Amino acid sequence: MADIQTSLFINGQYVPSSSGKTLTIYNPTDNSIVTDKVQVASEADVDSAVAAAKAAFPAWRDMAGAKRAAIMIKFADLLEQNVDRLASLESQAMGQPFSIARMFVLGPAAMWRYYAGNAGKVAGESFPPDEDGMYKLVQYEPLGVCAGICAWNASHQLAAWKMAPAMATGNTFILKSSEKSPLGLAAYGDLINEAGFPPGVINVITGAGPVGAMLASHMQIAKIAFTGSAVAGRAVMGAAAKSNLKHVSLELGGKSPALVFDDADLDNAVAHANSFLLNSGQICVAASRVLVQEEIAGKFIEAVKAGFETANEQMGDPSLRTTRFGPLADMKQFDSVMSFLDRGKVEGVKYLTGGSRKGDKGAFVQPTVILNPDLESKLYTDEIFGPVMSIKTFKTEDEAIQIANNTTYGLGSIIFTSDIVRALRIAGKLEVGTVGINSTFNPSLQTPFGGWKQSGFGREGGPEGLKAYLQPKTIHINMNVPAKKE
Repeated sequence: MADIQTSLFINGQYVPSSSGKTLTIYNPTDNSIVTDKVQVASEADVDSAVAAAKAAFPAWRDMAGAKRAAIMIKFADLLEQNVDRLASLESQAMGQPFSIARMFVLGPAAMWRYYAGNAGKVAGESFPPDEDGMYKLVQYEPLGVCAGICAWNASHQLAAWKMAPAMATGNTFILKSSEKSPLGLAAYGDLINEAGFPPGVINVITGAGPVGAMLASHMQIAKIAFTGSAVAGRAVMGAAAKSNLKHVSLELGGKSPALVFDDADLDNAVAHANSFLLNSGQICVAASRVLVQEEIAGKFIEAVKAGFETANEQMGDPSLRTTRFGPLADMKQFDSVMSFLDRGKVEGVKYLTGGSRKGDKGAFVQPTVILNPDLESKLYTDEIFGPVMSIKTFKTEDEAIQIANNTTYGLGSIIFTSDIVRALRIAGKLEVGTVGINSTFNPSLQTPFGGWKQSGFGREGGPEGLKAYLQPKTIHINMNVPAKKE
């Protein structure tokens, strides 16, 4: 078992909660207690973190970009050097298979390096005087104290998306981990210090919704970035509006479609459809609604069914390096997913495979395929966030687009076809923020990630992610003022 850090990290030091409140973390594999000592930040602790970040801001903002970059790169190196320990902590806290957890640490290390390359390179703009006689400048400045609230399914990835661009642009930061998976991010404190971040530049706190609400409503925080449920996202936005109108970015999940046309490479489409089960279906952009053209539906459905049945046999202890699929994050998430499946049974939904609990303990749910659910069924309309995929058939391209867009979400999508013209035509019609063609959509360092509609707004990743932590300042200089006479 990896060493466990349970304290808050504020102003360069690990400290206990001033309230004495703690969280208990259960291993979802067998419901055993991992630790009952995770410190819950109080309002006073949040104020302390904000004060530390505010005090550290001027010097960090004014530090040479190359120096900030060197610290960020050192932090990326430390993530890689500690990958096994951090991955083990994720496995213990929320059941992420060790091999997947390692990937979810190494990817963020690359993100830190990408944004380190932007430190000190944020250019402004200038416009010469025209008839108005004004020389015009636009410069881009950091916002100040920023905060991020992470979901539990990909803690390190979400932390990097938020903190790395904030660091590159000279902001300071307060990171709140999810109460489901706080252990990996709690271990950051030692790495932050070893990398050379000055005290107060990055602070890491823990707690549930009330702690997030303290950040969202804090009058001294200039921006908050949130990843999580739509309900919580609305609360964050409301609190920001009622306090100081701080900048807000929201990534709120999805119910993403995959469109499989009759000219698609069937083996490729099946392989990517089965990849939906990565992280036990607990990925916001995963294509949980698969639409397949009638001509190939039979072969496709049988192949996906076989893949899900195989996955069921590969589900087990996430601490083992050979395990591909683990439990859900905790028993609360297990109960949520099972409530959807139980509702489906009452509604008479056809389960091709799965639909039940796996084993007699832990938060394991069988990989489940649902065939042609009713379009109004909660199983089809709501984000389940578990290993549950629905498959529906369609006849025409227009019908597929209509079904795909018939959702309140708009995060991701996939199109499988050998006709690139059709792929691009459909991509332009889908009401989503991301599109993968002949491949599951995987976030990239260079491109923005985020959603349309009720999947949120704002972008993380790429140059757009950098802009999210900058604000423009416009300066006009009157060039018509006569020179002062000697």
